[in-house]
Amino acid sequence: MDTARLGVFVAVAREGGFSRAARALGRTQSSVSQAVALLEHELGEPLFVRDGRQTHLTAAGQVLRAHAERAFAELELARAELAALRDLTAGTLALGASDTFATYLLPPVFAAFRARYPDVDLRLDNRPSPAIAERVGARALDLGIVSLPLPRAAADAVRIETLAAQRDLVIAPPGHAFARARRVSLKRLAAEPLLLLDASTATRAYLDAGFAARGLRPRVRMEMSSVEVLKRLVELGFGVSVVPALAAARELAERSLVAAPLAAPATRQLGIVTPLAGPLSRAARAFIEVARAELRA
Repeated sequence: MDTARLGVFVAVAREGGFSRAARALGRTQSSVSQAVALLEHELGEPLFVRDGRQTHLTAAGQVLRAHAERAFAELELARAELAALRDLTAGTLALGASDTFATYLLPPVFAAFRARYPDVDLRLDNRPSPAIAERVGARALDLGIVSLPLPRAAADAVRIETLAAQRDLVIAPPGHAFARARRVSLKRLAAEPLLLLDASTATRAYLDAGFAARGLRPRVRMEMSSVEVLKRLVELGFGVSVVPALAAARELAERSLVAAPLAAPATRQLGIVTPLAGPLSRAARAFIEVARAELRA
């Protein structure tokens, strides 16, 4: 059904006549009459009854007018909502990050984004970096903040932008010899009882690749999905671990943990991942600009 003809029909119904509708629309009366006639032909029903100078809707016309006015109201609402999205005065941004990044890294980014775009709602999905990349690749999320490098399968599904270097620390309970180490090699680390994040995480994939490349068989005593639990167990003397430096700042300041830099097997980065296909929303582009400013500062 042609929306232009439908709009002419609604104008005639509202104005109560063809000539008045023509004046309201800035068109000739003949073009208005032709548009209504074509619509009637398409529907196979008369829409108006002409009684001298009076024009009345038929039963079919009354039904069509009710639906047409609702349809035009919905279209107007859609235009308004699209304008709000364009102006970032509405909408939702779905992003993903690990618990560690969500806790220690992103709050200043969230605050800066909220201050600039208070009407855009944020939906945060907490998962390990490889799972976040997979969900971004499937367009279940608009973007993700992840640890790099990612496993090959996850990396191939997304577009990757690096933001900053990521520094890892080997953490140990107070009194451990690592407190006096300038750095800890993977060989030295492999000889310790290890508490590590599980195999679903980018950190674990990174460490496992480094151990395997050196033919090392680490003594992994416990695996878990939470850096917070991992730190508590290290404090209690269950073993040593590797965590992002930003996650251990408080414990190091309180001296409940000691630490030394990991002699990195490869460079680790913090990055943003976005879908390979399709355009980014304005909200996603705006968040990336804020993240660049905050995280590269």
